[in-house]
Amino acid sequence: MSWKQKLKEEIKTLSITMLYFALWFGFMIAMKMLLLREYNVEIYGLSMALIGALIVAKVILIVDHIPMGSWIEKRPAIVDILFRTFIYSIGIVFILIIEKGFEASHEYGGFFKAIPQVFNHADKYHLYVNTIAVVFALLGFNFLSLITKHLGQGGLKKILFSPPPLKLKEDKKN
Repeated sequence: MSWKQKLKEEIKTLSITMLYFALWFGFMIAMKMLLLREYNVEIYGLSMALIGALIVAKVILIVDHIPMGSWIEKRPAIVDILFRTFIYSIGIVFILIIEKGFEASHEYGGFFKAIPQVFNHADKYHLYVNTIAVVFALLGFNFLSLITKHLGQGGLKKILFSPPPLKLKEDKKN
């Protein structure tokens, strides 16, 4: 495979992964906007959701090339899904804490003084909600990735965008 083909494949994979997370993060922003509208609180975050989706997608694609070890490979697929979700989630929580630390650094006199305040501030619930949403996004992504690996290139797309098998149609008629 030439470097042009590899680059094209990398961009395609990154785009699909980013789209997945952009949809999740966009949904999360929409839910926040709808919930906070009741209290007349306006939020904006679509651009941050898109940037976040790009960053998460690239990090996941990099980490996906790191072997998880023979212990994981010998276990059922659900162990791999849960383990990857756990590892990715730790990284996401770490990034979210750093982000909140930088945001609050001017208020508390520096980054290292701001980090403990992240957990004492009212904004901590925002951190919790983001973490929960991202963990479930990662779980879904890892599940779909495993299905895609088992079905092969284009297998999931074929299932999702093809009519159901004839047997299923007959069962629905009865």
